[in-house]
Amino acid sequence: MELSSILKSEAVRTMSAASSKKRLFQEIGDVAASALGLDAQATVEALLERESLGPTGVGHGVALPHARLPGLDAVAGVFVLLEKPLDFGAVDRQPVDLAFSLFAPEDAGVEHLKALALVSRTLRDSAVCTKLRANPDPTKLYAILTESHSVQAA
Repeated sequence: MELSSILKSEAVRTMSAASSKKRLFQEIGDVAASALGLDAQATVEALLERESLGPTGVGHGVALPHARLPGLDAVAGVFVLLEKPLDFGAVDRQPVDLAFSLFAPEDAGVEHLKALALVSRTLRDSAVCTKLRANPDPTKLYAILTESHSVQAA
C-alpha cells in the first residue's frame, strides 16, 4: 500500500489556526467534501463519535483522527498542517500541528488497519515531520508525504 493511493493532492491543506478540535474536524470535513466527495457533516460527526472513545492524538504533535463512513469504496485520507498547534488531548499532552485523517468504508477490515499503520509509521519519522512543519505549501506537503513512504520501503 502506498500513501499516494490513500491521499489525493487536493486533500492536503494548511490551516492557520483552529480554535478547537471540533473546528479542526469541520475543516477536515470541508476538505473531505471538496476533495473526496464525502458529506462534510457526516464526516465531522463520525470523527467526533470516534474521538469520544478516546483521543487520537498519538504524540509528538501528531493526530490520526479516523472514522468509518458509509458510501466509501476505499480508504481515503485528508492531511492538515496547523500553523498554530492545537490542544488535542494527545497522549503526551503536547499540542497537535499535524493531523492526518483516515476514512474507511464501513466494512473495511484489514485495509483500514494497514492504512492506519502506514500513516502512523510515516508520521513517526521525525525527519518527515520536520520537513512537513517547514513547508506550509500544500503541494510540497503532498510531495513530502507521498515520497516518504517510498524512502521507507527501500
